[in-house]
Amino acid sequence: MSTINHRSGDSGYAVGTPAPAPEEPPVNKRGRGRAVTALGFSQAVDNSESGLINTFFPLIRDAFSLNYSALGVLSSLSMFARMLFGPIWAMAADRYGRKKVLIIVTGGWGLWTIAAGFAPNYPLLVTLYAISVIGTVASEPILNGLLPDLFRKSERGKAYGLVRGIGGGVGIVVGPVIGQFGADPDGWRYAMWAMGAISVLSGLLIWMWVHEVQKSASATEEMLTEAGKFRISEAVKLFKIPTVAMIAVMLPLVTSLILLRFYSTFVVDERGFNVVTASYVMAVFSVGAMISAVVGGRLGDFFSRRFGSKGRVMLMQIYLISWSVIVFVTTQINFGSDAMVYVMTFLMGLVFSIGFSGCVLPMVSTVVPAQLGATAFAFLFSLVQGFLTAVITLVIGRVADALGLETTMLYLVVLPYALNAVLWFAFYRIYPRDVERQDARTDQFARTGTL
Repeated sequence: MSTINHRSGDSGYAVGTPAPAPEEPPVNKRGRGRAVTALGFSQAVDNSESGLINTFFPLIRDAFSLNYSALGVLSSLSMFARMLFGPIWAMAADRYGRKKVLIIVTGGWGLWTIAAGFAPNYPLLVTLYAISVIGTVASEPILNGLLPDLFRKSERGKAYGLVRGIGGGVGIVVGPVIGQFGADPDGWRYAMWAMGAISVLSGLLIWMWVHEVQKSASATEEMLTEAGKFRISEAVKLFKIPTVAMIAVMLPLVTSLILLRFYSTFVVDERGFNVVTASYVMAVFSVGAMISAVVGGRLGDFFSRRFGSKGRVMLMQIYLISWSVIVFVTTQINFGSDAMVYVMTFLMGLVFSIGFSGCVLPMVSTVVPAQLGATAFAFLFSLVQGFLTAVITLVIGRVADALGLETTMLYLVVLPYALNAVLWFAFYRIYPRDVERQDARTDQFARTGTL
């Protein structure tokens, strides 16, 4: 038995009326293991395709006589594509079927990656690669809608964890394997052909192993209600919540995603690695990041229990300072040791996900009205952060041409994080207040549609 604390019109029960716990509908468990494997493999392939440019840019640069600005342009394409086409693919999947669309964008779309490997010049490479990344950004939003069809609510955390675990594990293996092509000047072409072929294989696995559940009209409507609908008019209202407004202000100072776009080239140019060994370095980072995602969530929960609403703010500042210090040591001090590059890269990965998995994401979910949860995440982290990251990536490429990568890392990664740690003192005052007001805001939005 549970007590529903929101309006009668939303739940079917009056305030304070005990409501029986709904029974979860049965699901067909047959073949779910293969489905999760195929979906995890799909996510790993799409992520690896998006990262090909970052790994193989030193070879692409030599092939077409490019500079760091070109890396900024190529790296920003996937971020602009995610921002613009992610919602479009999700809507197409809802209308035409998730499995069908996923086969097209993960399987068939791999042909564009293969085509990019044949590009005879830089402008055509940009064009073909831009088309290819339009497909690679589709798997995550579609996958997030497909898993609820296969698993009960009580099992979905495990399902998402399995898919991400499989995707991360496959990515850690695929990266160094594809990186072996880096020993050849044309290795970037071989890498694109290989990843495109693997993408086609991924589409075949989805076709054979994933069985999409056919939903009734009422079930589809229920799913959409549960997931939430994104509306820009409602997103703007979120800025009335001080915590959300401050998070939007601090997002331009979160430049860790940009660092990753340039880090492989950094270890080649500044630390004397080659493309093959740089792919090993990035695999070490991925191992640390996988651990960080799990540990970060647990640390956030611990700090919240120990220090109340201010706990996640404290942890965020610890994360910001730690990341700033580790990136400073990694990029500004040359130990003359390959082993130290691996060690510091692993430490970067180990810290990487703590701030968002343990602090920012739980904080957003704790202050916005329950009805606007999906809108808040889509607006802040797909649109706002996606746009900012893409634009700053373009800027960093140009700055690196003028100052070099090492100095650029200092001014556009290390210092912004240190400044952000200071900015987060403001959250000690506003965040606890917003936490206390969430229930009232949820009720007010349900009654009036305003905050």
